Amino acid sequence: MKHINIKVTGKVQGVFFRASTKAVADQMGIKGFVKNEKDGSVYIEAEAEQFILEPFVDWCKEGPDKSLVDDVQVSEGELKNFNNFEVVKKNLLW
Repeated sequence: MKHINIKVTGKVQGVFFRASTKAVADQMGIKGFVKNEKDGSVYIEAEAEQFILEPFVDWCKEGPDKSLVDDVQVSEGELKNFNNFEVVKKNLLW
């Protein structure tokens, strides 16, 4: 099991990126969350086996139909053992 943090930049808010990410993650059995960031990017934390995370990151580079992804940054993180994959609706710190 592996944990990765993903930052997706470009036209990725207001194009159903979070909902599409959840649908893809659920299909692939990935646990974690996705949320919009104040800077216009989308932030994802994902946990699964390496062979599952690789095609997920590839999907993030494309995104849903109306998105326009400029960049995807991936870093490894500490395993958090998420129970499911969630869309975080609001950042309470904003």
